[in-house]
Order: sequence, then C-alpha cells, then structure tokens
Amino acid sequence: MNTLFIIVQYLLPQHLISRLVGHLAEARTFWLKNLLIERFIKHYGVDMSEAEEEDPRVYRNFNEFFTRALKADARSICSGEKEIACPADGAISQLGKIEEGRIFQAKGHDYSLYTLLGGNNEDALPFKNGRFATVYLSPKDYHRVHMPMDGKLIASHYIPGQLFSVNQTTAENVDKLFARNERLVCLFETAAGPMAVILVGAMIVAGIETVWAGQVAPPPKTVQTRRFDQQQTIELKKGEEMGRFKLGSTVILLFGDEVMEWLPGFDAGTPTRMGEALATLS
Repeated sequence: MNTLFIIVQYLLPQHLISRLVGHLAEARTFWLKNLLIERFIKHYGVDMSEAEEEDPRVYRNFNEFFTRALKADARSICSGEKEIACPADGAISQLGKIEEGRIFQAKGHDYSLYTLLGGNNEDALPFKNGRFATVYLSPKDYHRVHMPMDGKLIASHYIPGQLFSVNQTTAENVDKLFARNERLVCLFETAAGPMAVILVGAMIVAGIETVWAGQVAPPPKTVQTRRFDQQQTIELKKGEEMGRFKLGSTVILLFGDEVMEWLPGFDAGTPTRMGEALATLS
C-alpha cells in the first residue's frame, strides 16, 4: 500500500492538483466552504476551542479557517533568555546534528544542506556541522509558524521544486524529499549566529505566506532571492508569527555548530506545541 502511495505521487500532476485545491480553498460560496470546513473538522478532530474564532461558519473560506489564529492564552512562549522556542504545532520528524553538510531524513535517506538552501555556499557554510530539527505539521494542527528566537531577517530564497507529500511514509521512501520540494528559505541573524527557518511546500499546499511579503508560493518557476539591508530592516521577536501554510507541511530549523543544544525528550515522533522550549543556547 505504501509503495502504491509513493508511485501515485510520482505520476500525479502535483502542481496542477495543488492549484486546483488552492482555488477550491479560496471559494466563498457559503454552502461549499461550510461543507468543506465542517467535514474537515469532523474527519481530523480539529479542536476549535483554542481558536480565536470558534464558529466555523464565520470564516469566509477554507483557507481563512485553516490559517486561523489562536486565542491569546492558547500557547505560552518560553521566556528564558537562553531558551529556543518550537516554531510550530506538530511533531518532530527528525532532529540532530548536520554531518559535513548532510541532513538526516529517515533510515537510509539523507540530503544535502547545500541543495536545501538553493545551492548557495555562503549561506550553507555556517550550518555545515550545525544542528537541525524538522517539524511536521499534520492537517489538524495550527498552521502558523512563529519565531524560535529574536532575529533580524537577512535574506529569503524561494526555491521551486516538486510537491510530494511530506508525511512519514513519504519521508521514508522518497530520496532527498525536503531538498526536492518547493520551499522558502528564511535566513536570520540571531544571538546564536545565523539561523535558518525553512518552510517546505507539499502536495495540495495552496500557498506559503510570510508576514513581510504576503503569499510567496507558487510564483514563477525560478529561484527568487531577496536580501535585506538597513533600508529594509525586518526584526521579529521570539514567539512572533513569521509565516503560515495554506494547507500544512513542514518547517526545518538550522543552527550553527556548538551554539545550542536540543533539550532531552525530543525525538522522532515527539509531539510539539508552538512556543514550548525546544533547545537552549550553549
């Protein structure tokens, strides 16, 4: 069954399907958007009690529901000066050390840091032997991504690619998955040195947004790089929203070598909540 699931993904027109789903998710026809939202809540067991707006019928379309805000007290942001916060609700897919520019994906699979970051040696070098964490956001999760620590945005790279599913089955069977899929790389300068927050697209993901640029995917199929200088200063505090997925996916964090350590208890499959302490500065 898993083999069939993977084969089907190779055969499907991934971008066409994602665009069609995106149009459907933006539909404001009252009965249609209510049907989509109600079926989704029932199928995935979504907890609406945490949402700022609990009534599903109030949302103007499916995407507005999917990217819903939480109540102000729904999540606590770890407050220790040396604590690094988890960027999203979800589960740890993998977490560990980057080995000479190779990042572990699943048993028998790894991928290139250099390729993940769009082939830029200058951007990749600080992370060559650093640390990484991959957080998978399931359909039922809260789908806004928040800052792990205070940071100043240095650059962003939109990198076109395929749109495979990013669930565990696909991660275990599609080689170099996260370096193949469409993604947005956001590079920050922080108290721990360079930090990368990478938003990875997936099958039927209708778009990726950031708080500074709005929707950034899917644009034309070319690498798009934007560097920020003193005239375009974007600084975000720990716990502030930095982006969101219109239909979920994966977030990858990168840090340099020996600047931080993951906290005990976080392993593959461990559930995460946005804002909880995930690591500490060395």
